[in-house]
Amino acid sequence: MMNIRILSIEDAQAYHALRLEALKNAPEAFATRLEDALERPVEATEKNLALASAVTFGAFVEGKLVGNATISRNTSAKMSHRASAVAVYVTPEARGQGTARLLMKELLRYAENWNGLERVDLAVASRNEPAKRLYTSLGFETYGVDRQAMKTPENYIDEDLMVKFL
Repeated sequence: MMNIRILSIEDAQAYHALRLEALKNAPEAFATRLEDALERPVEATEKNLALASAVTFGAFVEGKLVGNATISRNTSAKMSHRASAVAVYVTPEARGQGTARLLMKELLRYAENWNGLERVDLAVASRNEPAKRLYTSLGFETYGVDRQAMKTPENYIDEDLMVKFL
């Protein structure tokens, strides 16, 4: 049985390990490079999990963290009605079981109750069709494409920009 809950600083070690796995398995999906994340101490992850402006949800199966999704609220006065869904990842073993859908539904439920929040934005690699289908099914709409949003030594990665108004 799967359990979805907000991660706390006690989950920092497990989340840090999952983040490294995500960057290794899907480097095209994240702006952070694995090399940079490897140099980052677990204490930095603890600090991020304690932020009031960001909430990370974890999916657990038999006590093991198998997926995560973060909502990060803009703290600027003129933009505090906006948040971004970021760092969405599910382990290969937990894919195809609705894990990402459950994580995103929980994230959106939280967003709808976050005082004054009106929209959730996200950017997804343009070639990531499964993720785009998921986000569209949850009510996100594509409003643009950020061409050459990221650059690796091998190629550029375009990102579809999506929004869900709450």
